[in-house]
Amino acid sequence: MNPGIVTDIALCIIAAWLVALVFQVIRQPLLLAYLAAGFLIGPNCLRFITDNDSINTISSIGLALLLFMIGLEIDLKKMSRAGRIVTWTAIIQLMGCLFLGWLFFKLVGPADSWLEGLYLAVAATMSSTVTIVKVLYDKRELETLPGRITIGLMVLQDLATILFLAIQPNLSQPAAGVMALALVKVLLLILVGYGVSRFVLPPVFRLVARQPELVLIGALAWCFAMAGFASNILGLSREMGALVAGVMVSTFPYTLDVAAKVTGIRDFFVTLFFVSLGMLIPVPTWHLMLWMVVFSMFLVGSRMLTIFFPLYWMKLGFRASLLPAISLSNFSELSLVLLTMGHQSGDVSQNSLSIAAFVFAFLAVDSTYAMMKSDYILAKTVPWLKRFGLKDLDEAAPESPDAKNPKRVCLLGFSWAASSLLEEISRLKPALLPEILVVDFNPHVYQRLRQRGVHVVYGDISQRDVLLSAGVGDAGIIICSLPNTLLKGATNLKLVRQLRELNPAAQIVVHAELLSDIPHLYAAGADYVSAPRLLEASDLLHVLDIAEKRFLDMKREEQQEQLEQRNEVIP
Repeated sequence: MNPGIVTDIALCIIAAWLVALVFQVIRQPLLLAYLAAGFLIGPNCLRFITDNDSINTISSIGLALLLFMIGLEIDLKKMSRAGRIVTWTAIIQLMGCLFLGWLFFKLVGPADSWLEGLYLAVAATMSSTVTIVKVLYDKRELETLPGRITIGLMVLQDLATILFLAIQPNLSQPAAGVMALALVKVLLLILVGYGVSRFVLPPVFRLVARQPELVLIGALAWCFAMAGFASNILGLSREMGALVAGVMVSTFPYTLDVAAKVTGIRDFFVTLFFVSLGMLIPVPTWHLMLWMVVFSMFLVGSRMLTIFFPLYWMKLGFRASLLPAISLSNFSELSLVLLTMGHQSGDVSQNSLSIAAFVFAFLAVDSTYAMMKSDYILAKTVPWLKRFGLKDLDEAAPESPDAKNPKRVCLLGFSWAASSLLEEISRLKPALLPEILVVDFNPHVYQRLRQRGVHVVYGDISQRDVLLSAGVGDAGIIICSLPNTLLKGATNLKLVRQLRELNPAAQIVVHAELLSDIPHLYAAGADYVSAPRLLEASDLLHVLDIAEKRFLDMKREEQQEQLEQRNEVIP
Protein backbone atom coordinates (compact mmCIF):
# COMPACT_ATOMS: atom_id res chain seq x y z
CA MET A 1 0.00 0.00 0.00
CA ASN A 2 1.13 3.49 -0.77
CA PRO A 3 2.53 4.89 2.53
CA GLY A 4 0.94 8.26 1.78
CA ILE A 5 -2.58 6.87 1.61
CA VAL A 6 -3.20 7.44 5.32
CA THR A 7 -2.43 11.13 4.88
CA ASP A 8 -4.61 11.25 1.77
CA ILE A 9 -7.54 9.64 3.61
CA ALA A 10 -7.13 12.15 6.43
CA LEU A 11 -7.20 15.02 3.92
CA CYS A 12 -10.34 13.57 2.29
CA ILE A 13 -12.23 13.30 5.58
CA ILE A 14 -11.19 16.75 6.83
CA ALA A 15 -12.13 18.38 3.52
CA ALA A 16 -15.46 16.50 3.39
CA TRP A 17 -16.33 17.58 6.93
CA LEU A 18 -15.49 21.25 6.38
CA VAL A 19 -17.35 21.53 3.08
CA ALA A 20 -20.30 19.53 4.50
CA LEU A 21 -20.62 22.10 7.30
CA VAL A 22 -20.98 24.85 4.71
CA PHE A 23 -23.49 22.85 2.67
CA GLN A 24 -25.47 22.07 5.82
CA VAL A 25 -25.82 25.80 6.49
CA ILE A 26 -27.00 26.51 2.94
CA ARG A 27 -29.21 23.36 3.03
CA GLN A 28 -27.73 21.48 0.10
CA PRO A 29 -27.34 17.67 -0.26
CA LEU A 30 -24.31 16.21 1.52
CA LEU A 31 -23.32 14.16 -1.53
CA LEU A 32 -22.71 17.43 -3.35
CA ALA A 33 -20.51 18.54 -0.47
CA TYR A 34 -18.38 15.41 -0.82
CA LEU A 35 -18.01 15.92 -4.58
CA ALA A 36 -17.08 19.56 -4.02
CA ALA A 37 -14.54 18.58 -1.34
CA GLY A 38 -12.93 16.08 -3.68
CA PHE A 39 -12.73 18.63 -6.46
CA LEU A 40 -11.12 21.20 -4.16
CA ILE A 41 -8.35 18.94 -2.84
CA GLY A 42 -7.89 16.99 -6.06
CA PRO A 43 -5.36 17.35 -8.88
CA ASN A 44 -7.55 19.77 -10.86
CA CYS A 45 -7.82 22.45 -8.17
CA LEU A 46 -5.71 22.87 -5.00
CA ARG A 47 -3.69 19.69 -5.70
CA PHE A 48 -3.46 18.42 -2.12
CA ILE A 49 -3.85 14.89 -3.53
CA THR A 50 -2.39 13.99 -6.90
CA ASP A 51 -1.53 10.28 -6.54
CA ASN A 52 -3.80 8.22 -8.80
CA ASP A 53 -3.07 5.05 -6.81
CA SER A 54 -4.43 6.64 -3.63
CA ILE A 55 -7.51 7.90 -5.44
CA ASN A 56 -8.22 4.48 -7.00
CA THR A 57 -7.70 2.60 -3.71
CA ILE A 58 -10.01 4.93 -1.80
CA SER A 59 -12.62 4.72 -4.57
CA SER A 60 -12.48 0.91 -4.78
CA ILE A 61 -13.06 0.33 -1.04
CA GLY A 62 -15.82 2.92 -0.86
CA LEU A 63 -17.52 1.54 -3.96
CA ALA A 64 -17.68 -2.01 -2.62
CA LEU A 65 -19.21 -0.91 0.69
CA LEU A 66 -21.63 1.44 -1.04
CA LEU A 67 -22.99 -1.37 -3.19
CA PHE A 68 -23.14 -3.71 -0.19
CA MET A 69 -25.33 -1.19 1.65
CA ILE A 70 -27.47 -0.61 -1.45
CA GLY A 71 -27.99 -4.37 -1.57
CA LEU A 72 -29.05 -4.38 2.09
CA GLU A 73 -31.70 -1.77 1.30
CA ILE A 74 -33.15 -3.63 -1.71
CA ASP A 75 -36.40 -5.24 -0.60
CA LEU A 76 -37.07 -8.32 -2.73
CA LYS A 77 -40.49 -8.75 -1.12
CA LYS A 78 -41.51 -5.28 -2.30
CA MET A 79 -40.30 -6.15 -5.79
CA SER A 80 -42.50 -9.24 -5.80
CA ARG A 81 -45.51 -7.20 -4.61
CA ALA A 82 -45.19 -4.47 -7.25
CA GLY A 83 -48.63 -3.84 -8.71
CA ARG A 84 -49.65 -3.93 -12.34
CA ILE A 85 -49.48 -0.15 -12.75
CA VAL A 86 -46.00 0.14 -11.22
CA THR A 87 -44.70 -2.91 -13.12
CA TRP A 88 -45.87 -1.75 -16.54
CA THR A 89 -44.75 1.81 -15.94
CA ALA A 90 -41.32 0.59 -14.81
CA ILE A 91 -40.94 -1.55 -17.94
CA ILE A 92 -41.91 1.37 -20.18
CA GLN A 93 -39.67 3.80 -18.26
CA LEU A 94 -36.64 1.50 -18.25
CA MET A 95 -36.90 0.36 -21.87
CA GLY A 96 -38.00 3.78 -23.13
CA CYS A 97 -35.25 5.72 -21.38
CA LEU A 98 -32.68 3.12 -22.40
CA PHE A 99 -33.66 3.30 -26.08
CA LEU A 100 -34.04 7.08 -26.19
CA GLY A 101 -30.81 7.55 -24.23
CA TRP A 102 -28.77 5.26 -26.46
CA LEU A 103 -30.01 7.07 -29.58
CA PHE A 104 -29.49 10.50 -28.04
CA PHE A 105 -26.00 9.95 -26.65
CA LYS A 106 -24.79 8.11 -29.72
CA LEU A 107 -26.21 10.53 -32.30
CA VAL A 108 -25.93 13.83 -30.42
CA GLY A 109 -23.05 13.09 -28.02
CA PRO A 110 -20.93 13.00 -25.97
CA ALA A 111 -20.53 9.22 -26.49
CA ASP A 112 -17.74 8.19 -28.86
CA SER A 113 -18.94 4.59 -29.25
CA TRP A 114 -22.09 2.51 -29.01
CA LEU A 115 -20.81 1.03 -25.75
CA GLU A 116 -20.24 4.40 -24.12
CA GLY A 117 -23.68 5.47 -25.33
CA LEU A 118 -25.15 2.39 -23.65
CA TYR A 119 -23.45 3.23 -20.35
CA LEU A 120 -24.77 6.80 -20.49
CA ALA A 121 -28.26 5.58 -21.42
CA VAL A 122 -28.35 3.18 -18.45
CA ALA A 123 -27.05 5.94 -16.16
CA ALA A 124 -29.77 8.32 -17.38
CA THR A 125 -32.43 5.66 -16.71
CA MET A 126 -31.91 5.54 -12.94
CA SER A 127 -32.96 8.05 -10.27
CA SER A 128 -31.44 9.02 -6.95
CA THR A 129 -32.87 6.94 -4.13
CA VAL A 130 -31.15 9.04 -1.46
CA THR A 131 -32.58 12.35 -2.67
CA ILE A 132 -36.09 11.10 -3.44
CA VAL A 133 -36.72 9.17 -0.23
CA LYS A 134 -35.38 12.05 1.88
CA VAL A 135 -37.67 14.64 0.27
CA LEU A 136 -40.74 12.36 0.25
CA TYR A 137 -40.15 11.60 3.92
CA ASP A 138 -39.80 15.29 4.79
CA LYS A 139 -43.03 16.06 2.90
CA ARG A 140 -44.89 13.12 4.52
CA GLU A 141 -45.67 11.73 1.06
CA LEU A 142 -44.15 8.25 1.26
CA GLU A 143 -47.58 6.69 1.82
CA THR A 144 -49.49 8.76 -0.73
CA LEU A 145 -50.36 7.20 -4.10
CA PRO A 146 -47.74 9.23 -6.04
CA GLY A 147 -45.21 8.44 -3.30
CA ARG A 148 -45.89 4.69 -3.47
CA ILE A 149 -45.64 4.73 -7.28
CA THR A 150 -42.33 6.60 -7.06
CA ILE A 151 -40.86 4.16 -4.55
CA GLY A 152 -42.11 1.17 -6.58
CA LEU A 153 -40.44 2.47 -9.73
CA MET A 154 -37.16 3.02 -7.87
CA VAL A 155 -37.24 -0.55 -6.51
CA LEU A 156 -37.59 -1.95 -10.04
CA GLN A 157 -34.83 0.39 -11.23
CA ASP A 158 -32.59 -1.24 -8.60
CA LEU A 159 -33.46 -4.67 -10.01
CA ALA A 160 -32.52 -3.49 -13.51
CA THR A 161 -29.22 -2.22 -12.10
CA ILE A 162 -28.43 -5.69 -10.74
CA LEU A 163 -29.05 -7.19 -14.19
CA PHE A 164 -26.80 -4.61 -15.84
CA LEU A 165 -24.02 -5.21 -13.32
CA ALA A 166 -24.22 -8.90 -14.21
CA ILE A 167 -23.23 -8.31 -17.83
CA GLN A 168 -21.16 -5.12 -17.38
CA PRO A 169 -17.69 -6.74 -17.39
CA ASN A 170 -18.44 -8.46 -20.75
CA LEU A 171 -20.04 -5.58 -22.63
CA SER A 172 -16.91 -4.91 -24.66
CA GLN A 173 -17.23 -8.49 -26.06
CA PRO A 174 -21.00 -8.93 -26.50
CA ALA A 175 -20.82 -12.38 -28.11
CA ALA A 176 -23.72 -14.69 -27.28
CA GLY A 177 -21.44 -17.32 -25.73
CA VAL A 178 -19.59 -14.78 -23.59
CA MET A 179 -22.82 -13.21 -22.35
CA ALA A 180 -24.36 -16.60 -21.61
CA LEU A 181 -21.24 -17.60 -19.64
CA ALA A 182 -21.45 -14.32 -17.70
CA LEU A 183 -25.08 -15.00 -16.77
CA VAL A 184 -24.15 -18.54 -15.65
CA LYS A 185 -21.42 -17.07 -13.45
CA VAL A 186 -23.88 -14.57 -11.98
CA LEU A 187 -26.35 -17.38 -11.30
CA LEU A 188 -23.57 -19.33 -9.56
CA LEU A 189 -22.65 -16.24 -7.52
CA ILE A 190 -26.28 -15.83 -6.45
CA LEU A 191 -26.66 -19.52 -5.58
CA VAL A 192 -23.47 -19.52 -3.48
CA GLY A 193 -24.50 -16.28 -1.80
CA TYR A 194 -27.97 -17.60 -1.06
CA GLY A 195 -26.68 -20.90 0.26
CA VAL A 196 -24.18 -19.31 2.66
CA SER A 197 -26.62 -16.61 3.80
CA ARG A 198 -29.38 -19.17 4.28
CA PHE A 199 -27.54 -21.93 6.14
CA VAL A 200 -24.27 -20.47 7.48
CA LEU A 201 -24.75 -16.81 8.35
CA PRO A 202 -27.93 -17.06 10.54
CA PRO A 203 -26.34 -19.21 13.28
CA VAL A 204 -23.11 -17.22 13.07
CA PHE A 205 -24.87 -13.88 13.53
CA ARG A 206 -27.04 -15.29 16.32
CA LEU A 207 -23.86 -16.42 18.06
CA VAL A 208 -22.24 -12.97 17.95
CA ALA A 209 -25.44 -10.90 18.26
CA ARG A 210 -24.49 -9.65 21.74
CA GLN A 211 -21.09 -8.37 20.56
CA PRO A 212 -21.63 -5.47 18.12
CA GLU A 213 -18.01 -5.36 16.98
CA LEU A 214 -18.21 -9.00 15.82
CA VAL A 215 -21.44 -8.28 13.93
CA LEU A 216 -19.69 -5.42 12.15
CA ILE A 217 -16.59 -7.46 11.35
CA GLY A 218 -18.71 -10.40 10.22
CA ALA A 219 -20.76 -8.20 7.87
CA LEU A 220 -17.60 -6.69 6.36
CA ALA A 221 -16.01 -10.14 6.04
CA TRP A 222 -19.12 -11.38 4.19
CA CYS A 223 -19.09 -8.34 1.90
CA PHE A 224 -15.44 -8.64 0.90
CA ALA A 225 -15.53 -12.44 0.74
CA MET A 226 -18.30 -12.26 -1.85
CA ALA A 227 -16.47 -9.44 -3.65
CA GLY A 228 -13.30 -11.56 -3.78
CA PHE A 229 -15.21 -14.67 -4.88
CA ALA A 230 -16.87 -12.75 -7.70
CA SER A 231 -13.62 -11.14 -8.86
CA ASN A 232 -10.92 -13.77 -8.28
CA ILE A 233 -12.87 -17.00 -8.83
CA LEU A 234 -15.68 -16.14 -11.25
CA GLY A 235 -14.10 -13.26 -13.14
CA LEU A 236 -17.00 -10.90 -12.37
CA SER A 237 -16.69 -7.44 -10.89
CA ARG A 238 -15.99 -6.96 -7.17
CA GLU A 239 -18.92 -4.55 -7.08
CA MET A 240 -21.31 -7.24 -8.30
CA GLY A 241 -20.17 -9.54 -5.51
CA ALA A 242 -20.64 -6.84 -2.86
CA LEU A 243 -24.11 -6.02 -4.18
CA VAL A 244 -25.22 -9.68 -4.16
CA ALA A 245 -23.82 -10.03 -0.63
CA GLY A 246 -26.03 -7.17 0.51
CA VAL A 247 -29.14 -8.44 -1.31
CA MET A 248 -28.76 -11.92 0.20
CA VAL A 249 -28.53 -10.52 3.73
CA SER A 250 -31.51 -8.21 3.09
CA THR A 251 -33.89 -11.17 2.83
CA PHE A 252 -33.39 -12.34 6.40
CA PRO A 253 -34.50 -11.03 9.81
CA TYR A 254 -31.06 -9.93 10.99
CA THR A 255 -30.66 -7.45 8.11
CA LEU A 256 -31.73 -4.50 10.28
CA ASP A 257 -29.10 -5.36 12.89
CA VAL A 258 -26.40 -5.74 10.24
CA ALA A 259 -27.40 -2.49 8.52
CA ALA A 260 -27.38 -0.63 11.84
CA LYS A 261 -23.89 -1.88 12.66
CA VAL A 262 -22.46 -1.22 9.19
CA THR A 263 -24.02 2.22 8.73
CA GLY A 264 -21.25 4.08 10.53
CA ILE A 265 -18.39 2.57 8.57
CA ARG A 266 -20.53 2.70 5.41
CA ASP A 267 -20.88 6.45 5.77
CA PHE A 268 -17.13 6.75 6.23
CA PHE A 269 -16.24 4.90 3.05
CA VAL A 270 -19.13 6.30 1.02
CA THR A 271 -17.79 9.73 1.90
CA LEU A 272 -14.37 8.62 0.65
CA PHE A 273 -15.90 7.27 -2.57
CA PHE A 274 -17.68 10.49 -3.46
CA VAL A 275 -14.67 12.58 -2.45
CA SER A 276 -12.48 10.43 -4.70
CA LEU A 277 -15.04 10.84 -7.47
CA GLY A 278 -14.92 14.60 -6.97
CA MET A 279 -11.14 14.48 -7.52
CA LEU A 280 -11.81 13.32 -11.08
CA ILE A 281 -14.00 16.33 -11.88
CA PRO A 282 -12.13 18.82 -14.08
CA VAL A 283 -12.33 22.58 -13.82
CA PRO A 284 -15.73 23.69 -15.20
CA THR A 285 -15.63 24.85 -18.80
CA TRP A 286 -18.30 26.18 -21.15
CA HIS A 287 -18.16 22.84 -22.96
CA LEU A 288 -18.94 20.89 -19.78
CA MET A 289 -21.64 23.32 -18.65
CA LEU A 290 -23.36 23.17 -22.04
CA TRP A 291 -23.39 19.37 -22.01
CA MET A 292 -24.61 19.40 -18.41
CA VAL A 293 -27.65 21.44 -19.46
CA VAL A 294 -28.31 19.32 -22.57
CA PHE A 295 -27.95 16.06 -20.60
CA SER A 296 -30.25 17.36 -17.83
CA MET A 297 -32.91 18.51 -20.30
CA PHE A 298 -32.87 15.12 -21.98
CA LEU A 299 -33.17 13.30 -18.64
CA VAL A 300 -36.14 15.40 -17.48
CA GLY A 301 -37.83 15.14 -20.88
CA SER A 302 -37.39 11.37 -21.00
CA ARG A 303 -38.99 11.04 -17.55
CA MET A 304 -42.05 12.97 -18.71
CA LEU A 305 -42.41 10.80 -21.81
CA THR A 306 -41.87 7.45 -20.10
CA ILE A 307 -43.56 8.05 -16.73
CA PHE A 308 -46.22 10.75 -17.03
CA PHE A 309 -47.89 9.47 -20.20
CA PRO A 310 -48.03 5.75 -19.23
CA LEU A 311 -49.56 6.63 -15.85
CA TYR A 312 -51.97 9.06 -17.52
CA TRP A 313 -53.04 6.43 -20.05
CA MET A 314 -53.73 4.08 -17.12
CA LYS A 315 -56.26 6.67 -15.90
CA LEU A 316 -54.45 7.91 -12.80
CA GLY A 317 -55.13 11.57 -13.49
CA PHE A 318 -52.78 14.53 -13.71
CA ARG A 319 -51.58 14.52 -10.10
CA ALA A 320 -50.70 10.83 -9.68
CA SER A 321 -49.08 10.85 -13.14
CA LEU A 322 -47.05 14.06 -12.96
CA LEU A 323 -45.70 13.93 -9.38
CA PRO A 324 -43.79 10.63 -9.84
CA ALA A 325 -42.29 12.00 -13.07
CA ILE A 326 -41.12 15.11 -11.20
CA SER A 327 -39.75 13.09 -8.28
CA LEU A 328 -37.77 10.77 -10.55
CA SER A 329 -36.28 13.57 -12.67
CA ASN A 330 -32.81 13.38 -11.18
CA PHE A 331 -29.55 11.51 -11.63
CA SER A 332 -28.71 8.56 -9.42
CA GLU A 333 -25.60 8.30 -7.28
CA LEU A 334 -25.56 4.68 -8.48
CA SER A 335 -25.31 5.99 -12.05
CA LEU A 336 -22.02 7.63 -11.08
CA VAL A 337 -20.91 4.27 -9.70
CA LEU A 338 -21.72 2.52 -12.99
CA LEU A 339 -19.96 5.17 -15.06
CA THR A 340 -16.94 4.97 -12.75
CA MET A 341 -16.81 1.21 -13.31
CA GLY A 342 -17.10 1.82 -17.05
CA HIS A 343 -14.29 4.36 -16.87
CA GLN A 344 -12.08 1.89 -14.98
CA SER A 345 -12.68 -0.76 -17.65
CA GLY A 346 -11.96 1.73 -20.44
CA ASP A 347 -15.52 1.83 -21.80
CA VAL A 348 -16.40 5.37 -20.63
CA SER A 349 -14.30 8.43 -21.29
CA GLN A 350 -13.19 10.94 -18.67
CA ASN A 351 -15.23 13.60 -20.51
CA SER A 352 -18.48 11.64 -20.12
CA LEU A 353 -17.75 10.90 -16.45
CA SER A 354 -17.10 14.59 -15.79
CA ILE A 355 -20.33 15.62 -17.52
CA ALA A 356 -22.25 13.05 -15.49
CA ALA A 357 -20.77 14.39 -12.23
CA PHE A 358 -21.92 17.91 -13.10
CA VAL A 359 -25.37 16.59 -14.08
CA PHE A 360 -25.65 14.80 -10.74
CA ALA A 361 -24.81 17.99 -8.85
CA PHE A 362 -27.10 20.17 -10.97
CA LEU A 363 -30.15 17.87 -10.78
CA ALA A 364 -29.60 17.06 -7.09
CA VAL A 365 -30.29 20.71 -6.34
CA ASP A 366 -32.93 21.35 -9.02
CA SER A 367 -34.94 18.16 -8.43
CA THR A 368 -35.00 18.76 -4.68
CA TYR A 369 -36.56 22.18 -5.17
CA ALA A 370 -38.91 20.77 -7.81
CA MET A 371 -40.12 18.05 -5.43
CA MET A 372 -40.62 20.54 -2.61
CA LYS A 373 -42.64 22.76 -4.98
CA SER A 374 -44.34 19.90 -6.84
CA ASP A 375 -47.87 21.07 -5.96
CA TYR A 376 -47.08 24.53 -7.34
CA ILE A 377 -45.61 23.00 -10.51
CA LEU A 378 -48.71 20.82 -10.85
CA ALA A 379 -51.03 23.82 -10.53
CA LYS A 380 -49.10 25.69 -13.24
CA THR A 381 -48.84 22.67 -15.54
CA VAL A 382 -52.47 21.49 -15.49
CA PRO A 383 -53.82 24.42 -17.60
CA TRP A 384 -51.20 23.72 -20.27
CA LEU A 385 -52.04 20.01 -20.32
CA LYS A 386 -55.70 20.88 -20.80
CA ARG A 387 -54.83 23.24 -23.66
CA PHE A 388 -53.24 20.29 -25.46
CA GLY A 389 -56.49 18.35 -25.13
CA LEU A 390 -55.61 16.14 -22.17
CA LYS A 391 -58.41 15.60 -19.66
CA ASP A 392 -58.20 15.02 -15.95
CA LEU A 393 -60.38 12.43 -14.20
CA ASP A 394 -63.09 14.93 -13.30
CA GLU A 395 -63.51 15.93 -16.95
CA ALA A 396 -63.23 12.45 -18.41
CA ALA A 397 -65.95 10.89 -16.26
CA PRO A 398 -69.66 11.37 -17.04
CA GLU A 399 -71.69 13.02 -14.30
CA SER A 400 -74.43 11.09 -12.53
CA PRO A 401 -78.02 12.36 -12.95
CA ASP A 402 -78.08 13.92 -9.49
CA ALA A 403 -74.58 15.39 -9.68
CA LYS A 404 -75.91 18.95 -9.74
CA ASN A 405 -78.16 18.47 -6.73
CA PRO A 406 -76.82 20.02 -3.49
CA LYS A 407 -75.50 17.48 -0.99
CA ARG A 408 -76.24 17.65 2.71
CA VAL A 409 -72.93 16.15 3.90
CA CYS A 410 -69.57 16.89 2.29
CA LEU A 411 -66.43 14.85 3.07
CA LEU A 412 -63.29 16.78 2.13
CA GLY A 413 -60.45 14.36 1.54
CA PHE A 414 -60.86 10.61 1.77
CA SER A 415 -58.39 8.73 3.91
CA TRP A 416 -58.66 6.04 6.62
CA ALA A 417 -61.02 7.92 8.94
CA ALA A 418 -63.35 8.93 6.09
CA SER A 419 -63.33 5.36 4.76
CA SER A 420 -64.41 4.00 8.16
CA LEU A 421 -67.02 6.74 8.52
CA LEU A 422 -68.52 5.89 5.14
CA GLU A 423 -68.63 2.20 6.13
CA GLU A 424 -70.51 3.08 9.33
CA ILE A 425 -72.98 5.16 7.33
CA SER A 426 -73.47 2.30 4.84
CA ARG A 427 -74.24 -0.14 7.66
CA LEU A 428 -76.21 2.04 10.08
CA LYS A 429 -77.63 4.95 8.04
CA PRO A 430 -77.79 3.84 4.39
CA ALA A 431 -80.49 6.43 3.60
CA LEU A 432 -77.83 9.12 4.07
CA LEU A 433 -75.54 7.81 1.29
CA PRO A 434 -77.30 9.72 -1.57
CA GLU A 435 -76.82 12.92 0.43
CA ILE A 436 -73.02 12.56 0.64
CA LEU A 437 -70.46 14.33 -1.51
CA VAL A 438 -66.75 13.34 -1.43
CA VAL A 439 -63.96 15.57 -2.78
CA ASP A 440 -60.55 13.92 -3.21
CA PHE A 441 -57.72 13.61 -5.76
CA ASN A 442 -56.81 9.93 -5.25
CA PRO A 443 -57.77 8.19 -8.53
CA HIS A 444 -58.18 4.78 -6.87
CA VAL A 445 -60.55 6.23 -4.27
CA TYR A 446 -62.37 8.09 -7.03
CA GLN A 447 -63.01 4.90 -9.02
CA ARG A 448 -64.05 2.81 -6.01
CA LEU A 449 -66.49 5.41 -4.72
CA ARG A 450 -68.08 5.75 -8.16
CA GLN A 451 -68.48 1.96 -8.30
CA ARG A 452 -70.36 2.12 -4.99
CA GLY A 453 -72.66 4.86 -6.23
CA VAL A 454 -71.23 7.58 -3.96
CA HIS A 455 -71.08 11.02 -5.56
CA VAL A 456 -67.42 12.00 -5.75
CA VAL A 457 -65.67 15.00 -7.27
CA TYR A 458 -62.05 14.63 -8.34
CA GLY A 459 -59.99 17.59 -7.16
CA ASP A 460 -57.63 19.18 -4.65
CA ILE A 461 -59.52 20.41 -1.58
CA SER A 462 -56.93 23.12 -1.00
CA GLN A 463 -58.03 24.86 -4.22
CA ARG A 464 -60.87 27.37 -3.90
CA ASP A 465 -62.24 26.80 -7.41
CA VAL A 466 -62.46 23.03 -6.76
CA LEU A 467 -64.56 23.62 -3.64
CA LEU A 468 -66.83 26.05 -5.48
CA SER A 469 -67.42 23.81 -8.50
CA ALA A 470 -68.00 20.78 -6.26
CA GLY A 471 -70.88 22.53 -4.53
CA VAL A 472 -69.34 22.84 -1.06
CA GLY A 473 -71.02 26.22 -0.72
CA ASP A 474 -74.44 24.51 -0.56
CA ALA A 475 -73.56 21.72 1.90
CA GLY A 476 -75.14 21.64 5.34
CA ILE A 477 -72.36 19.69 7.07
CA ILE A 478 -68.70 19.74 5.99
CA ILE A 479 -66.24 17.22 7.46
CA CYS A 480 -62.47 17.12 6.92
CA SER A 481 -60.86 14.15 8.68
CA LEU A 482 -57.38 14.68 7.25
CA PRO A 483 -54.55 15.72 9.58
CA ASN A 484 -52.30 18.61 8.57
CA THR A 485 -49.57 16.13 7.59
CA LEU A 486 -51.78 14.75 4.79
CA LEU A 487 -53.13 18.07 3.56
CA LYS A 488 -51.12 19.33 0.60
CA GLY A 489 -50.81 23.06 0.13
CA ALA A 490 -53.05 23.84 3.11
CA THR A 491 -53.71 23.26 6.81
CA ASN A 492 -56.95 22.63 8.65
CA LEU A 493 -56.82 26.21 9.93
CA LYS A 494 -56.56 27.67 6.42
CA LEU A 495 -59.22 25.27 5.20
CA VAL A 496 -61.69 26.30 7.93
CA ARG A 497 -61.22 29.98 7.10
CA GLN A 498 -61.80 29.30 3.41
CA LEU A 499 -64.83 27.10 4.07
CA ARG A 500 -66.39 29.65 6.40
CA GLU A 501 -66.01 32.29 3.69
CA LEU A 502 -67.59 30.04 1.02
CA ASN A 503 -70.38 28.70 3.24
CA PRO A 504 -71.18 30.83 6.34
CA ALA A 505 -74.15 28.64 7.33
CA ALA A 506 -72.52 25.19 7.20
CA GLN A 507 -71.58 23.16 10.26
CA ILE A 508 -67.85 22.51 9.90
CA VAL A 509 -66.03 19.58 11.52
CA VAL A 510 -62.23 19.31 11.20
CA HIS A 511 -59.32 17.28 12.56
CA ALA A 512 -56.63 18.30 15.06
CA GLU A 513 -53.42 16.43 15.82
CA LEU A 514 -52.21 18.93 18.42
CA LEU A 515 -54.46 19.89 21.30
CA SER A 516 -53.03 23.39 21.14
CA ASP A 517 -54.55 23.79 17.64
CA ILE A 518 -58.13 23.26 18.84
CA PRO A 519 -58.78 26.82 20.20
CA HIS A 520 -57.42 28.35 16.98
CA LEU A 521 -59.68 26.15 14.84
CA TYR A 522 -62.74 27.14 16.87
CA ALA A 523 -61.76 30.80 16.59
CA ALA A 524 -61.48 30.42 12.79
CA GLY A 525 -65.06 29.17 12.55
CA ALA A 526 -65.06 25.41 13.15
CA ASP A 527 -68.20 24.08 14.83
CA TYR A 528 -66.47 20.97 16.17
CA VAL A 529 -62.86 19.78 16.25
CA SER A 530 -62.21 16.05 16.34
CA ALA A 531 -59.13 14.99 18.32
CA PRO A 532 -58.65 11.26 17.53
CA ARG A 533 -55.86 10.96 20.08
CA LEU A 534 -58.42 11.48 22.87
CA LEU A 535 -60.68 8.75 21.48
CA GLU A 536 -57.70 6.42 21.06
CA ALA A 537 -56.58 7.10 24.63
CA SER A 538 -60.02 6.18 25.92
CA ASP A 539 -60.00 2.98 23.86
CA LEU A 540 -56.50 2.05 25.08
CA LEU A 541 -57.55 2.62 28.69
CA HIS A 542 -60.42 0.20 28.11
CA VAL A 543 -57.99 -2.30 26.56
CA LEU A 544 -55.68 -1.86 29.56
CA ASP A 545 -58.51 -2.75 31.93
CA ILE A 546 -59.28 -5.84 29.85
CA ALA A 547 -55.59 -6.82 29.76
CA GLU A 548 -55.39 -6.66 33.55
CA LYS A 549 -58.27 -9.14 33.68
CA ARG A 550 -56.53 -11.30 31.02
CA PHE A 551 -59.48 -11.06 28.61
CA LEU A 552 -57.54 -9.75 25.59
CA ASP A 553 -58.28 -12.93 23.62
CA MET A 554 -61.99 -12.16 23.82
CA LYS A 555 -61.36 -8.55 22.80
CA ARG A 556 -59.31 -9.69 19.81
CA GLU A 557 -62.03 -12.12 18.71
CA GLU A 558 -64.59 -9.33 18.96
CA GLN A 559 -62.39 -7.12 16.81
CA GLN A 560 -61.89 -9.89 14.27
CA GLU A 561 -65.66 -10.32 13.93
CA GLN A 562 -66.02 -6.58 13.29
CA LEU A 563 -63.29 -6.63 10.64
CA GLU A 564 -64.91 -9.55 8.80
CA GLN A 565 -68.15 -7.58 8.50
CA ARG A 566 -66.52 -4.47 7.04
CA ASN A 567 -65.95 -3.74 3.36
CA GLU A 568 -64.22 -0.37 3.35
CA VAL A 569 -63.05 1.60 0.33
CA ILE A 570 -59.59 1.84 1.93
CA PRO A 571 -58.92 -1.48 3.76
